[in-house]
Amino acid sequence: MPPRRTGTYGFKRTDSLLSGQIRKASESRGFAQSRLLTQWVEVAGEDIADICQPVEVSYGRGGLGATLTLLTTGSHAPMLEMQKEKLRAKVNAIYGYNAIARVRITQTAATGFAEGQVAFAHQSPKSKAAPDPALRAKATAAAGQVSDNGLREALARLGENILNKNNR
Repeated sequence: MPPRRTGTYGFKRTDSLLSGQIRKASESRGFAQSRLLTQWVEVAGEDIADICQPVEVSYGRGGLGATLTLLTTGSHAPMLEMQKEKLRAKVNAIYGYNAIARVRITQTAATGFAEGQVAFAHQSPKSKAAPDPALRAKATAAAGQVSDNGLREALARLGENILNKNNR
């Protein structure tokens, strides 16, 4: 029987190259299932994933279940507190058994400590408002005396951004 030929022609899937590194990084934080980190939006749901992210799974000495630590801002913590049991059930569905016994919520400021930077990647990008043509003309006129074309366009964009920011 001839050896089986693969259709990859020497290329490997990204999953096979990165799975070991992802597993090593997630296990250092106590995550036995890296799916909890990589697919947090699907696990928790859009509304919860927008306001929190998993930070750590810690296991107690008695072995009576683990504690999932979630990071959120102070204003979202009360809403998240009310949904802890529902979230715990969703996370345990990923593990396949009752692995998580408690959910702990950690609050931080929007620009918190090194670990607690709450710029959650799950948020959808906000749509930009259309630029005001009057502000664009004003910025272009202010930079009109510069002789270098590239510098003049850059100064016009900078002026427009400043004027738009001041308008907001």
